[in-house]
Amino acid sequence: MVIGDLFPAPSTSRSKLMPRKWPGITPQSTANLQRIIKENQERWHPFFLRDYRAHNHSIHFALALWALGADNEIIQAAYDHECANLLPRFNSPEKITAANLNEHLGDDEYYGAYLDFFTEIVKKQGVTSAVEEYVLSETANFISASGKKEKEHPEMLNRLMDGIAHSMIEVGYGLEFNVPGLVAEGLAWAAVHLKSSSAVIPVSFWTAANQAPVTSLTLRLPSLGEHTAAAPKTNVHALTILARILKDSRFDAIPLAEDYRIIYSNITSKYSDAITEYAKMWTFNQDDPEEAERKIEELVYANTLIYAVAGWSKNEDFNNDFFHVHLVTSALFLYQFIEILKPASQEVFLRSYFAVCLTWWIGRGRPGFDIAGFFAEVSSNPGSVAPFPAPHKDALPQADSPKASNPNPWLQLVKEALVVPDDHIPKALRALAHFAEVYGTRNAEEEDLKTTELPGAELIDGTLFVRAAVLTNERLRKHKDVDMSKARYWDRKGFYKSSLQHEVKRGMPQ
Repeated sequence: MVIGDLFPAPSTSRSKLMPRKWPGITPQSTANLQRIIKENQERWHPFFLRDYRAHNHSIHFALALWALGADNEIIQAAYDHECANLLPRFNSPEKITAANLNEHLGDDEYYGAYLDFFTEIVKKQGVTSAVEEYVLSETANFISASGKKEKEHPEMLNRLMDGIAHSMIEVGYGLEFNVPGLVAEGLAWAAVHLKSSSAVIPVSFWTAANQAPVTSLTLRLPSLGEHTAAAPKTNVHALTILARILKDSRFDAIPLAEDYRIIYSNITSKYSDAITEYAKMWTFNQDDPEEAERKIEELVYANTLIYAVAGWSKNEDFNNDFFHVHLVTSALFLYQFIEILKPASQEVFLRSYFAVCLTWWIGRGRPGFDIAGFFAEVSSNPGSVAPFPAPHKDALPQADSPKASNPNPWLQLVKEALVVPDDHIPKALRALAHFAEVYGTRNAEEEDLKTTELPGAELIDGTLFVRAAVLTNERLRKHKDVDMSKARYWDRKGFYKSSLQHEVKRGMPQ
């Protein structure tokens, strides 16, 4: 397969697995986005603060806005806003080839060389083959030759998940919008990231997945309906894993990390055996054609609970955790990977992703979930913000009803998110809106959630996602009149029982 155009106009699959494009997209905004995507790759490095390894979010921002139907002027302003802080690309010390592919992994001096290498791979092989061979295959992760030391293992899936999964998001955008150049860019991003999850993404994930019996070579993914069918009786649900970890005394004294850069490594160094144990406990049946879809649904619920429900406490401000929101935004891209991966790779990918999410949740203090309180207290409507047009005198249900001014909460939520100079807001709202579209008709007391071991799971319904979005939006409104340099949309204090008033050491870019 030879790909000619690496940067076509962004488009999306008609599969129901994929997030929708909102009305508002124009030929002008599409042409400009196409230019921005190419310019970003030509001009900018993936890290804008190399010591912190803080990520270039410019394309993530622009694509999220475009997909939500933002005006072209807003998309350009967002890109310009991000560019003010970016680091220009620079030449690599030498060329990357198949012969030295693994020699400079993790070294961002070689980003340009890795980008050139993966661009050629994507051109020749296409995105599906490139992702399978260079990220998911066992040889892309573990070297079996005798005498090789652990530090020499390439561990590309581990690198893809590093930095709260930003490289995964980059590749995911390329897959979703059919832009091969972005997939190559994301693979190069992964190549210069670190092996932060070696202890929780072991070779045994591949061994188990490749030994699992599968009746077909490819796993058919049926179109999403309202939500997926009930899991088999032998299924161990992601929410059950959360419940078991909450009861596990090994995690009772999670230490406060004053510096955000050691939060993750603190946990992997001390708790990796336990985390890997729970990640393996989570079941995946490759023989079931609906399993990948069902497991994504489990992860979506788990990550949204970690972000929204764990962050909420009655009579307290929402703890809008900066790290947990990335579990929501990254979960949006699980669909894109699963559509192109073979069954064994699907299992390895989702299990590795779950292990990383568990590590972040535990690392932030392993907060619990007041599910009953959340659904009793958190609104599913953000309310209108003046100025807004007065409703028609005969408006439904009546002219003086708040619903007449704000009949669909998502319209108000997305409207406000589109103009915030922080890319995490529209990315989070876009993810939550998609989850609401796919799972929004779920009722409480449905069997698959009711039978998990998580207390209160029977109360969860499809309004989880709009409630999470409303909480996010309320934080945004509190800062609407604050100077951007002082605004704190996101919390970094964590959920540490002994240190609830502490903030993680400042200096981390938003």
